[in-house]
Amino acid sequence: MSHQITPFEEIRRTSPAGNEFWSSRDFARVLGYVNYRHFQAVIEKAKTACINSGQQVEDHFVGADQMIEIGKGGQRAVKTVMMSRYACYLVIQNADPAKEIVAQGQTYFAIQTRRQELSDEEVEKRRRLSIRSELRQHNTQLADAAKDAGAIEPRDYAIFQNHGYMGLYNGLGAKDIHARKGLKKNEQILDHMGSTELAANLFRATQAEDKLRREKITGKAKANQAHREVGAKVRQTIKELGGTMPEELPATESIKKLESKAKKALKKPKQ
Repeated sequence: MSHQITPFEEIRRTSPAGNEFWSSRDFARVLGYVNYRHFQAVIEKAKTACINSGQQVEDHFVGADQMIEIGKGGQRAVKTVMMSRYACYLVIQNADPAKEIVAQGQTYFAIQTRRQELSDEEVEKRRRLSIRSELRQHNTQLADAAKDAGAIEPRDYAIFQNHGYMGLYNGLGAKDIHARKGLKKNEQILDHMGSTELAANLFRATQAEDKLRREKITGKAKANQAHREVGAKVRQTIKELGGTMPEELPATESIKKLESKAKKALKKPKQ
């Protein structure tokens, strides 16, 4: 299909920060709503759909003033709604289907939204691969720091690691997290974390290692306590920022599959 500028692309705007948005006034005009009040009812339905999809309305629908021409070169401010691409997708799904332009818009925003989803998925995969690799490296360094503190035997280190998890996951140890995420016996919890959860654990690992070395902590019990305290601090930070608690985040596709695909892509000869 050859690309042509659609009416929806023509009215697309970009904020100073580089984010794209559409004005509801422009949108109503393109869709042929002569009376803007009728279009406002469509926006309200779209907002309800937004809530039902688990999204924050204020992330996608933002009230603002827009200057419009009123004849003889004059202008006046009118209320409008700045809408994200996803908001436009919801609006177009709730607009009058008898309008030909609405059917065109439904196709356009469905395709564009899916493209964005695919793009976001690719970004998330790259983040997971990067953070998981970094976490492996820091876990090795953390193990060395724990060994210096007295956690010498494999069982000692397993207990030490568990204390870090318990601090970060509100008392849940590795086995508890494994069960909560619904993972199989041979699946590792770190391999099924999304980038956000991996980043929280990376922060826990780096800060725990730093604390052990900086404070020259010795003794298994003190090392375990320090790791748990660091985990709890990371959890507190997530809470203060309004983030989702790590135990509430869903398990994701095994990162081993992503790593395998990445290796195959590197080996694949260039055309």
